[in-house]
Order: sequence, then C-alpha cells, then structure tokens
Amino acid sequence: MLVVMHATATQGEIEIVCSVISDMGYSAVPMPGEQRTAIGVVGNDGRVDDTNVVGLPGVAQVIHVSKPYKQVSREWKAENTVVSIAPGVEFGGTNIVIVAGPCSVESEEQILASARAVRAAGGSALRGGAFKPRSSPYSFQGLGKRGLELLALAREETGLPIVTEAMDEAGAELVAEYADCIQIGARNMQNYSLLKAAGRLGKPVLLKRGMAATITDLLLSAEYIIAEGNSQVILCERGLRSFDTAARNMFDLNAVPIVQKLSHLPIVADPSHGTGRRDMVIPMTRAAIAAGADGILVELHPNPDRAKSDGAQSLYPEQFVKLMHEVRLIASAIGRGITPAVGTDAVESR
Repeated sequence: MLVVMHATATQGEIEIVCSVISDMGYSAVPMPGEQRTAIGVVGNDGRVDDTNVVGLPGVAQVIHVSKPYKQVSREWKAENTVVSIAPGVEFGGTNIVIVAGPCSVESEEQILASARAVRAAGGSALRGGAFKPRSSPYSFQGLGKRGLELLALAREETGLPIVTEAMDEAGAELVAEYADCIQIGARNMQNYSLLKAAGRLGKPVLLKRGMAATITDLLLSAEYIIAEGNSQVILCERGLRSFDTAARNMFDLNAVPIVQKLSHLPIVADPSHGTGRRDMVIPMTRAAIAAGADGILVELHPNPDRAKSDGAQSLYPEQFVKLMHEVRLIASAIGRGITPAVGTDAVESR
C-alpha cells in the first residue's frame, strides 16, 4: 500500500500517518518528493485494510500495490531510479553505460591490459571476476582477494570504476571494500542471505537474472536488497537456459522493455553470457541498445584464446573498438548517448 499525502501536508500529519501504520503492525517508509510526500507500507503479503489511514488529515490518496514485489514496482515509484557507481557513471539516465573486461582476473599484466583497452575504446567501467562460481570444482575459481587488489590497481591507473562478483556474505563484505559495484551472479540470484547482506552494505548492486528465473523472480530478488534499505540496484538480463544448443543461452531481450514497464530500476544486458559466442556478441549488443537497455556488460580479453574462463565469448580488443563505434551510432539514433570514460571529453562518446 502507498499513502500519498497532499502537497500541503505538514510534517506532523506525515508523522501521524507513519505512527498509525506502525500501530497496524507494518513498517512505514516516507518518500519525500518534489511536490508531495508518499508513505510506503511494507511488511504485508496481501492487501492492507486502509480504513484507519484513508481519513487521516493530510492524506490525499491510498494506492494498493497489486504486485507481489513492492518497492521495486512502478506503482511504488513512477520515475526512474538512477544508480551511480562513480562520479559521472550512472545507470538509468539518458546515457548508456558500457562495462567491459575479462571474465576472470588472471594476472596483473592481463587485467591492466584489459583496463587500458576498455578505456582507450571509450568504455565506462571495468568488469572482472576475482571470485568465480564455476560449474566444475576443477575449473579456475579466481584469485580471490589478490584479484580484488589487482582490480583496484587497474582502477587507480585508468580511473575506471569496478564491477565484480560476490559469492557469499563474507565475500560481499570484501568486495565492498574494493569495488564500486557488487555483482550478484545468476547462480546466486535467489541466495536470499547474500541478497540481504548486499543490501545492508549500502554499495550499488548489479543483480543478474537466474538461468531459469522469471521476471517476477528477478524483481522479488531485487526487493530483498531494497528491503534492507539499499535502493541502488541495477538489474541484468544475461540469458536463460534453453533446449536449443545453437547458443549458450537464450538471450531474452523481451526482459528489457518488460522490466522498464514494471519497475523503476535500471536494467542492463549481458550479450556475452546471453549468447556464449564471440561472433554473436556485437550483433546482440546492438539489439540490446536498440531495445532500450541502460547499459551493457561485455567480456573482453587481451588474448581470448588463452583465457582461463569464457574465452569463446570474449572479444578481442579490436572487436571492442568496433562495438563501441556501433553502439554510439545506435544510441544516437534513439536519442541517447554513451557514458564517456572518466576524465575524457563527453564529445568523444557521441
């Protein structure tokens, strides 16, 4: 339930409404706006009896939120949420953020070469896994804390903010110390303890859709993070597991406009995991931009043939240059721009 106050409502009237909601056994979340304040009611699974609230002084309207998720819904908040992971790097605004880098941090030389390539081509942020959840326990699992230190070194040299994955609660705290944005991977989308922990850390969170998750599942997982007081959530479409073996996954670009209709949170697309094929990454990036994605996650490696993970879907640096050129053209055609690399002239990215 959402209680919309009159524009002339006093602070005392707002406090009375919050008190009544608390007495009903729910939590009140005041949301001051430019013209009026709305008060969200959380802690309920079904419809709330509004009898005690609707007639209170200062109350203009009571809206019953029909979705199972509350705070992530458009009913709760009509305007887009803009999530900033660093000064000038914002998801959900007019500009599109391009995040690129290797699947895994493998060495100092490799991650620095990747970061330089991303920045040189005009990418906005650097991705790279320090902790890697792999299907096989014998596959490369990442460098752990050393990987985070190398990511921080790459940020220091290039200025690119860091997006990297956390696999558990302890790892999330460590990632929060080093990274600018905590990624929750597809395998952990419904790891509710991890979602709650990430919500409490207060860092921006990039939440990937699970391999067999519905859009409602994704939005409910985002609700766990926001319910802990962290509204800085970026959603990510990264492909669904399918019966078709022609590509690694089924890249569901329907999710982009659907999520944007249902939720105020920004949504980005990951064509690297969405397809699993290097030759499909650029075409599907173009499609994701055209569909309205607020950002793109792309895997890039200085030498994909020697990558310790996901080499088959990683772009060569020269391919990433081509991708950046094409996304600028498409973004311009739909009235958007590409967020420039930190410290560069915005004209470069148009």
